Amino acid sequence: MSWISITLTSYFLLAIVAILDKFLLTKEEIKPKIYAFYVGVLGILSIILIPFGFILPSGLELGLAFLSGALWIFALIGLYESFNRFEISRIVPAIGGFLPIFTLSLTYLFAWRMQNVLGSFGYFKIISLILLISGSVLISLEKRKSIVKKSLIFAGLTAFLFSLSFTLARIVYMDLNFISGFVWMRIAGFIVALFLIFTKEVREELFKKKNKNRESLFNKPKTALLFLFNQAMGGVAVVLQNIAIYSVPAIYLAFINAFDGARYVFLLILTIIISKKFPKVLSEKITKPFLIRKILAMILIIGGLIILVIN
Repeated sequence: MSWISITLTSYFLLAIVAILDKFLLTKEEIKPKIYAFYVGVLGILSIILIPFGFILPSGLELGLAFLSGALWIFALIGLYESFNRFEISRIVPAIGGFLPIFTLSLTYLFAWRMQNVLGSFGYFKIISLILLISGSVLISLEKRKSIVKKSLIFAGLTAFLFSLSFTLARIVYMDLNFISGFVWMRIAGFIVALFLIFTKEVREELFKKKNKNRESLFNKPKTALLFLFNQAMGGVAVVLQNIAIYSVPAIYLAFINAFDGARYVFLLILTIIISKKFPKVLSEKITKPFLIRKILAMILIIGGLIILVIN
């Protein structure tokens, strides 16, 4: 199975996760920090992989793994806060556009460390990357939804944190096997998530049985089960994404980010299906301009993928 197939599979799962995330964050009103806390804490379940090839790294390797894992949690907090503060139609295109650009820049910034895995970046790769980024931004844009300065800064910071985490993860995987690198990064995320206990939202979630305005997540069995199912699916997607990071030549790291456009394609298809069959759960207004814009974006994304695969 190629890294392209693995990446596309992970984004298909992440599309399903995104729909459930939106439902849990909006309909069930789960606070972003609480959401990030549980996501980070559940990452400790990765220790079940320890018997299959876990090793103790050197100080530098351990430090990079911890930094990558910590940045991933901070990036998640930024992402969930972005969804909470701004319209998704404004923030998602900005993050999607920034991600591959930051990752490509950071890849070359750390080129001295990746010299054995950094290949050439030819014209066809540039064209493919441009098509993927353009399609990603176009498919997530909505009519009359401009990018304001504050949301642009928020999106840029979130994208940078994700990109730096991605790049450091690739460096970690150069020195460690997949299981060791992945487990250490998830342990780092777990530790950072524990520090969120000092925030008001998480303290109330964990230590107050009842809140005047809402109940704890795990006092709602159906919501809790949906959350755990969603995190299990997200966990599989993260593992697949990290396998792609581990196996891909460093020069293609930016493409893993640019493939996010494929997630929007999957998300669009799933949203249309769900909104038609279950309009009370999720609604999506389908108009002719909407479809034309989305189809054009899909053509750009598919074109970028074809050029990448052929070359």
